[in-house]
Amino acid sequence: MTERPAQRTPNRQLAALIAEAGFSNAGLARRVDQLGLEHGLDLRYDKTSVTRWLRGQQPRGTTPALIAEVFTRRLGRRLTAQDLGLDACAPVYAGLEFAATPEEAVDIVSGLWRKDSGSHAELRKIAFTPAGLVVPSRDWLIGRADDKVARGEPAAARIPAQGRAALRPPGAAEQGLPSLPRQRAQAERGPGQKVTAGDIAALRSVGELFRTLDDAYGGGHARQALVRYLEHECEPMLRGTYGEQTGRRLFAAAADLTRLAGWTSYDIAAHGLAQRYFVQALRLAQAAGDRTYGAYVLVTMSRQAVYLGHGREAVQLARVAQQGVGTSAPPVVQTLLHASEARGHGVLGEVRACTAALVRAERALETARPGDDVPHWAKFFDEAQLADEFGHCHRDLQQFRAAAQHAERSLQLRAPSYARSRLFCRVVLATARLGLGELDQACQLAAEAAGQAAEMRSVRAVEYVRDFERRLEPYKDAAPVRTYRDKVSALG
Repeated sequence: MTERPAQRTPNRQLAALIAEAGFSNAGLARRVDQLGLEHGLDLRYDKTSVTRWLRGQQPRGTTPALIAEVFTRRLGRRLTAQDLGLDACAPVYAGLEFAATPEEAVDIVSGLWRKDSGSHAELRKIAFTPAGLVVPSRDWLIGRADDKVARGEPAAARIPAQGRAALRPPGAAEQGLPSLPRQRAQAERGPGQKVTAGDIAALRSVGELFRTLDDAYGGGHARQALVRYLEHECEPMLRGTYGEQTGRRLFAAAADLTRLAGWTSYDIAAHGLAQRYFVQALRLAQAAGDRTYGAYVLVTMSRQAVYLGHGREAVQLARVAQQGVGTSAPPVVQTLLHASEARGHGVLGEVRACTAALVRAERALETARPGDDVPHWAKFFDEAQLADEFGHCHRDLQQFRAAAQHAERSLQLRAPSYARSRLFCRVVLATARLGLGELDQACQLAAEAAGQAAEMRSVRAVEYVRDFERRLEPYKDAAPVRTYRDKVSALG
């Protein structure tokens, strides 16, 4: 006698959420298919598929995570596959969660560090998702401050670590990187060790080191070493013992390094991974109690959205950052926030809104004074940077004369150490010259930028040059263009 198949249990959790969201079965299937397309998945679900799920059938692969994300977007709260009565799977949206507690935040971000420092190449291929910006930015804006971040007892015994990799990241010598600051001579950090002011100072020093390398040589030069440092040094500190004040400073330093890991990932076009680092940096900044730095992380996310052509999301992120700090931030920070909003409007071609945001940025910088207490991460934003922002905005609005004027001013003021930023600005100037019909000068400027890009490990630098080359297409038979192509070909 043949055994009858086990009776499936109807999925009442999924049914309740479908009712709450106001979806039809066909509407839910359509949204899952659309979300799958964002991740390169060709899904073919329909209303019959949803009927099967409601009867207790479990969808396969990453589909449970996709269904959960559909409901997260619709209902405005983070939902997991289990919340829908579905089996868990490898979540497509891992790393985009805005953790409920500092402890959970450490678990999420340390998981990212470990996977990224290994041979998980697929992590660097994860797609950027504009919808993944909504929940974290909202939760940061309206979320309550963490009451407590202190961990363990101050007198906890120090346990020696076993099997840790050397503090100097693997491959550092081969990459020509300087040694990173050691925490305690040859002894390496183990779980439960007390975090000191010296530990946090070392984290800050490491941040400045990698920031300098990134500015000069591109994100690809030392990104992997930074991630390994986060895994092998920063994570044990976060899992160590510390009081409230030290803990806040520790989370602030971890947020800064995590944002930088995202920034260097963004520079090599690992956009989905960068997005996840930025979200986690935002959560760490909340644990640090540093509202202003959180706004800076949102601005960083806004810049990535601009680069990827998501102008509306870029504007929204910049405005959330402004709302989050109000008028309490120093003038230089206010300038940064308004300039970032302007960039979003520029991508959208919104002339009036872009101009208004640029005016606000300019006025804010005019109120800055030499004695102002400016955060270390905002000191780069000076007249040269503001002129650069103006140049990019006017280029996007096809106001080429103004773009050329501001780009030239930025290049005059910008320090040589900001090599990549100068390259970007040079391409903006070349594009403006091209728009003004000055083909010879445009090609000469772009050839200089192409030579610099060849010396960097920066996908963004290469893409800036390629964007200019696409604009050259109508002039491909002109002598200056042929000369330009010959020079670029010679770069190898």
